[in-house]
Amino acid sequence: MLRYTYHYIAAVGIQSESVKDEFGEHAREEQEHALRIAERINQLGGKADFNPEGLLSRSASQYAEGQNLVDMIKENLIAERIAIQTYQELVRYFANHDPTTRRMMEDILAKEEEHANDMHDLLVAHQGKPPLRS
Repeated sequence: MLRYTYHYIAAVGIQSESVKDEFGEHAREEQEHALRIAERINQLGGKADFNPEGLLSRSASQYAEGQNLVDMIKENLIAERIAIQTYQELVRYFANHDPTTRRMMEDILAKEEEHANDMHDLLVAHQGKPPLRS
């Protein structure tokens, strides 16, 4: 969410408006994911950890700003691919142990896959060639 929010604000250039809109939409959806997961943790009797002090160490991907619009798109594509792997692992972990959490993770995973496709398409549009391999 923080990376997308920064990119939404920092993206500049003649072709940046549609990309900025995508960054903003993804930032809002990532925040929604965090809230859904936090609510589930609370339902299960846990306590969601929103302490910014340890945020970086708990993150599956690194925070990278990128130097230009294409770099920003690449950073987000990399992060989305990491998120996809993480959610796939979570789906397997919860499997039959907690079907409600598993279904939530599957729903979030589908959205992350959509985000990755969006970033892939933007990268191809702005770079003119297929991007990074999975």
